[in-house]
Amino acid sequence: MNTHPLVVIFGGSGFLGRYIAQRMAHQGWRVRVAVRHPNEAMFVQTYGQVEQIVPVQANIRDDVSTRAAIVGADAVINCVGILSEDSRQQFDAVQADGAARIALMAADAGITKFVHVSSIGADADSDSKYLRSKAEGEAAVLAAMPDAVILRPSIIFGAEDKFFNKFGTMARYSPVLPLVGANSKFQPVYVDDVAAAAQAAINGNASGIFELGGPDIETFRGLMQRMLSVVRRKRILFNIPFGIANISALFIELAHKASLGIMPLMLTRDQVKSLRLDNVVSPGAKTLADLGVDATAMEAVLDTYLYRFRPQK
Repeated sequence: MNTHPLVVIFGGSGFLGRYIAQRMAHQGWRVRVAVRHPNEAMFVQTYGQVEQIVPVQANIRDDVSTRAAIVGADAVINCVGILSEDSRQQFDAVQADGAARIALMAADAGITKFVHVSSIGADADSDSKYLRSKAEGEAAVLAAMPDAVILRPSIIFGAEDKFFNKFGTMARYSPVLPLVGANSKFQPVYVDDVAAAAQAAINGNASGIFELGGPDIETFRGLMQRMLSVVRRKRILFNIPFGIANISALFIELAHKASLGIMPLMLTRDQVKSLRLDNVVSPGAKTLADLGVDATAMEAVLDTYLYRFRPQK
């Protein structure tokens, strides 16, 4: 009989989930990575010993597969989230109903350790459907599991991120970087710090909501200036007014739909709503420090993966 505890990580092969999986495995946990397509998540097995990390099929919109993924678990971590909707993935289904399903089934299974990853800005009264669904997911999790830990990170950065890498790619090819919400403030947090927070939450006696941000607060424009300094390129930073950005996002959404998803969703109207708001830790909120995690500065990490966007000599 295996005496090592088992943690189930929903979305465990994603950007954040893989870091959590690696940390939990190194600590001796058995890790079950619950994803829609386990054949695409086999790489996580290399993070641990033979058979220590096992990808399994689970769709959080489905009762049967979600319940099956939880069987025998000692702890559950939910990292599943989407940044935009499409014909297959909707905010309510994934971030509200899906979170509720996982928490209810974990509670039914008698699991007491539960971590749910949400987002700074989650608000049931928000104009943004993304932020509303995040708040609804939090409420559902806490209703099912009052002692759960909710992690609300700001923008997460790291080698596989879709923020600095996206704009680094744009800076390689375009002389202009368009910014929506150039003066909105962000508090980027390092991906492994968020993973460490999830690990600490599972291992400790914490409960409630924690807002996770790094040591630096900068405007969107400031973050792009920092990125350009790292990649050693000079580019024009052009602020797009919210009204124009909303119209542009509408056309992008229509083009995405008309192309059957071939045209990427570079910007949506819902994202424009979110970009109007600052994305920083609230005064008085519990933070990384309350989970015993020291925040990593951007300057210690960005150079390690953005160097590839520098001009080639």
